[in-house]
Amino acid sequence: MSITQNLSTSMISSSSSTFLSHANFNSRRQNVSLPSKSIGVCKCIATPQEEKIAYKTKVSRNSNLAKLQAGYLFPEIARRRAAHMLKYPDAQVISLGIGDTTEPIPDVITSAMAKRSYALSTQEGYSGYGAEQGEKPVRAAIASTFYNDLGIEEGDIFVSDGAKCDISRLQIVFGSNVTMAVQDPSYPAYVDSSVIMGQTGLFQKDVEKYGNIEYMRCTPENGFFPDLSTVGRTDIIFFCSPNNPTGAAATREQLSQLVQFAKDNGSIIVYDSAYAMYMSDDNPRSIFEIPGAKEVAIETSSFSKYAGFTGVRLGWTVIPKELLFSDGFPVARDFNRIVCTCFNGASNISQAGGLACLSPEGLKAMQQVIGFYKENTDIIVETFNSLGFKVYGGKNAPYVWVQFPGRSSWDVFSEILEKTHVVTTPGSGFGPGGEGFVRVSAFGHRENILEACKRFKQLYK
Repeated sequence: MSITQNLSTSMISSSSSTFLSHANFNSRRQNVSLPSKSIGVCKCIATPQEEKIAYKTKVSRNSNLAKLQAGYLFPEIARRRAAHMLKYPDAQVISLGIGDTTEPIPDVITSAMAKRSYALSTQEGYSGYGAEQGEKPVRAAIASTFYNDLGIEEGDIFVSDGAKCDISRLQIVFGSNVTMAVQDPSYPAYVDSSVIMGQTGLFQKDVEKYGNIEYMRCTPENGFFPDLSTVGRTDIIFFCSPNNPTGAAATREQLSQLVQFAKDNGSIIVYDSAYAMYMSDDNPRSIFEIPGAKEVAIETSSFSKYAGFTGVRLGWTVIPKELLFSDGFPVARDFNRIVCTCFNGASNISQAGGLACLSPEGLKAMQQVIGFYKENTDIIVETFNSLGFKVYGGKNAPYVWVQFPGRSSWDVFSEILEKTHVVTTPGSGFGPGGEGFVRVSAFGHRENILEACKRFKQLYK
């Protein structure tokens, strides 16, 4: 029965009850003689009300958005976490899923932001719109801190509100007529933004892949670096090192192969170095450490996982002047045009914090925070190793990649959440190559990391 029918029946039932109530009849007994006559039956029929039809515009939905499968990975995890908390309101739920920082921003950094904030309340210290590319002192500090002696200059750097946002801006630059390749598994924003831009075909459920994307399989067997001899030519190659989610870091030799591969194919590499400061091994922290990379690569990075800026929002993208499109036009000039059209520049308060991050005191403070999270990874790795699991990552990134052979990663996610009240991330959310794995984030308070590991041991002992 429809909602409107229910309502109509309810209304009739209600009015009938009123009509038949004692208020409408005298209940005293009376001896009354009435002539006999046949009684007719009055049948009440509920007439359905017309269902209200929502007004619709004549604007068609973006068909590319319709290609996306369900929701974006991390909001979906948050939804399941919220449902679990409703089911178990008294449980102490520990989140080791989304890679969100938990430790306070160092005082040397917040003090600089506070000072800049208070200055805005004075005539001398107030400033409005800033340069869309970022404040010159910040750009210069990024160049000297992360790209010293690599030929990257202040003018090659665009300061932004984070690497994730810049990935989408880069996609606007590339347009819908390019082909792209991604590591498999990899950060889902690369694929989703490509789908939204119209670069891909439909989702193929049998293989869990989108058409027209080159998935570069990264497995324990190949050291999480793709066999480039099996990879087809694409215009754009997204590559993250240290990798999210596997935690694997590419060696100098491997990145040299990647740069040469891009040169041979006339491709552009979008290199995500958001976790470079977590590197322990003697591997490149920037793609521009590789000779020739400035002619084929863009690098994007962020303060989010170094300084706890996941909420403050500050990152940067490097586009060397040597990087040219096929017609010889500089890629940086098109990116600058997009930035000036779609973005008003990073917050001046955030940029004050970024400048403080790059001071000697700020760099030392960031290293201490990073060191804390790396200690967390050691605890998680040791826990799963002691339980007999094959464990990857952790050394060069704040993520631990745990293998559950033959099992659905979403099933493992649900099992861990249901039985330990710990939120992780299912590997398949990062691509088909992540099936059979779960990512455990090391971002968490120490007591929560220790408690989560205690629960893991109770579950899998």
